[in-house]
Amino acid sequence: MKKLAVVLFNLGGPDGPDSVQPFLFNLFRDPAIIGLPAIARYPLAALISTTRKKTAQANYAIMGGGSPLLPETQKQARALEEALKAAAPDYEARAFIAMRYWKPRAEETARAVAAFAPDEIVLLPLYPQFSTTTSASSLKDWAAAYKGPGRSRTVCCFPTQDELVEAHAALIRQTWETAGRPEGLRLLFSAHGLPEKVVQAGDPYQAQVEATAAAVAAKLPELSDWEVCYQSRVGPLAWIGPPTDESIRRAAADGKGVILSPIAFVSEHVETLVELDHEYADIAREIGCAPYLRVPALGVQGDFVSGLASAVTAALARDAAVAPVGGWTCPASCGKCACRA
Repeated sequence: MKKLAVVLFNLGGPDGPDSVQPFLFNLFRDPAIIGLPAIARYPLAALISTTRKKTAQANYAIMGGGSPLLPETQKQARALEEALKAAAPDYEARAFIAMRYWKPRAEETARAVAAFAPDEIVLLPLYPQFSTTTSASSLKDWAAAYKGPGRSRTVCCFPTQDELVEAHAALIRQTWETAGRPEGLRLLFSAHGLPEKVVQAGDPYQAQVEATAAAVAAKLPELSDWEVCYQSRVGPLAWIGPPTDESIRRAAADGKGVILSPIAFVSEHVETLVELDHEYADIAREIGCAPYLRVPALGVQGDFVSGLASAVTAALARDAAVAPVGGWTCPASCGKCACRA
């Protein structure tokens, strides 16, 4: 049997209070996040990580002191390996995890993959929507770290893949039905925001997020009132919008409750478990936006895992080194599309 290594990329998160500051430093020293020369970026990253340390530690304390992102990704890796036993029976498939800003980082994972000595490698960011700030940064980090064997294929994005869309729609419908099918709801697709200048420079993230939301909404005619919004804004720059908190306030003003889907997050972490479940839920309670329903992240939902497996097999079957899955093509305005790099 040929050996297949699937490398799953994600952000990473601190595993305890003491790792919060170094995690933040790693995040903000990335030139994909702060586009300054290293001589200015490193001191700024040190300043930001120091000043935000206590607030971030308080947020992670809500989740037990650290991020659940690694154990959640490990569950996805094991579920993908099981799915590949049926989807790619001619391969001995093993899934590896490379986190961008905390352990296990690309250098560690690259050594493990090289020791496995794969014939084929599929690089699969767990970001359905491509951005220069997420997938591109992780893939660049990996390219610098990996020196081992194997033909490599990259899944750059899968924003409208059928299985991804079905997984989101199923979880939204399940959340709505569990709540008793309440009427008068607005479906909010909340994604992590980006500075406007990043999108204006050709980053395809916003276009892909909105395409995912439209595809999911088309599966949910019972929830026809919907919009896309963006969360997690930091810093003084203008960010893409509308902001999620403003969308909640607008729904309340219209006499509606909300059902909120984390459309760009595939795992539970601080942006869902704290920002959505606590900060925005508190806003909704204060202004009388009820009900406030939060859809779970995809996790190991069956359609999603099947979609990951089909993304891997599609990558193995093509000649192109980098390509999307699910028939997606970036608009011409998205000059930073991975396939145009």
